[in-house]
Amino acid sequence: MTKEKKSKLATRKVKLSTDDPQPAPEKPDTTRQKRKKRTRSQDTEEKQMDGEEELSPDAKRTMERKLKKERKKEEKKMLRAAGVEGQVETAQKPPACQLALEYLTTWSKNRTEWRFQKTRQKWLLQHMYDHDQISDKHFTMLLGYMEGLQGNARELTIQKTEALMKESDSTGDAPDISVDKMERMKQVLQLLF
Repeated sequence: MTKEKKSKLATRKVKLSTDDPQPAPEKPDTTRQKRKKRTRSQDTEEKQMDGEEELSPDAKRTMERKLKKERKKEEKKMLRAAGVEGQVETAQKPPACQLALEYLTTWSKNRTEWRFQKTRQKWLLQHMYDHDQISDKHFTMLLGYMEGLQGNARELTIQKTEALMKESDSTGDAPDISVDKMERMKQVLQLLF
């Protein structure tokens, strides 16, 4: 230690001894206190808030997801503390049948707003022989829709319809295949050939 520091320490000890009969223990140096460990996300969040560092779009997106997740956790904690159980309100989606029929009516009445949706087309083609799912009115619209059917969907529809026709012919008049279903199959085959 240098002479200046030693003299300062000595004067401090002298002052302490003159003021108090018992010397007070020295306090640890506060400049070297242990810092709380911080995670990377907290550091990047601070930098983002301070505007020190520009993040890439991917990093921003992940940061937003993390923050959203943390907010949800906090909300759940607050609700639990308030005594309210986490009642999740799920929005009821319309059934697939309704969505597919809306898709078909949009195609027939308003083609400018219509856009192709493979899942709706698939549902319609799988259920086109079911009289309960697709009414006669909708079936006529479906026949018009099927005129423009292309590619693999067209080929698979033909193959499945032919297989159903052969199955019904081989078993005679099968109880599970109704007259309405047979009529619809004939109409589909006539349309696609």
